[in-house]
Amino acid sequence: MFNLIHADTSWYIWFALIGLTVCLLSCSTHLVRLVRLGKPKDFSKKVGNTQKAIMYSFTGAMNPAKKESAFMHLPTYTAGILYHLGTFLSIAVFFLMIFNIYFEGLLYWIIPAFLFITGLNGLGILIKRMIKKELLALSNPDDFISNILVTLFQFITALTILNIQLSPVYFVLTGILLLYFPVGKLKHTVYFFAARYHLGFFYGWRNAWPPKKI
Repeated sequence: MFNLIHADTSWYIWFALIGLTVCLLSCSTHLVRLVRLGKPKDFSKKVGNTQKAIMYSFTGAMNPAKKESAFMHLPTYTAGILYHLGTFLSIAVFFLMIFNIYFEGLLYWIIPAFLFITGLNGLGILIKRMIKKELLALSNPDDFISNILVTLFQFITALTILNIQLSPVYFVLTGILLLYFPVGKLKHTVYFFAARYHLGFFYGWRNAWPPKKI
C-alpha cells in the first residue's frame, strides 16, 4: 500500500512542521481553557436529564432532518459533509507525507480523485457565499480565507500524490494553513465539541432534549 522513500529535511518540510507545532500548541491552549471552565452554570431549576440530552446533542440532533439549515439546503449540506471528509483525509495524508510515505496501486488514483471532488465541493460553497446576497452580508474576510486555504490544501494534496515534485509547494501551503488555523474560524475544530456539549446541557436542563415521543 505504501512505500518509504528517501528522508528529506528540506526547509519547506521544516516550515510545515513549525506550522504544525504552532497549531497544536495553540489548539491545546484553547482546549485547556475549555476544560478549566468546567460545566456550564445554570441558576434555573433543573427539570430534565442533561446526560441524555448531551448524548442526543452528538447523535440524534445531528440528523439533517432535525436541522432546518440542513434539510432545507440538502445539496449544500451534502457538499459540506464531503468537504469536511476531504479535509480529514488531507490531514491524514499530510502526516504520511511528513515521513515520506506515498501511495501505490488503486489508492494512488482513488485518493486524489476523491480529493478533487471534495475540493470542488469547497469551491462550490465558496462561490455560493460570494453570489448569495444573504450569505455575503453575513460573511467576513476570515470566511473566504479559511475556505480558500482548505480548498487549495485539498487540491494540492491530490496533485502532490500524483506528482511528488510538487512537494515544496505542498508543504509551504500546508504550513501557511496550519499557521492560520488558530487565528481563524478553523479552530472551531476544538470548539465544536464544547458547543455541542453546552447545547445538550442547556436543553437537557430544561427538559427540552431529548424530544418526547408523541
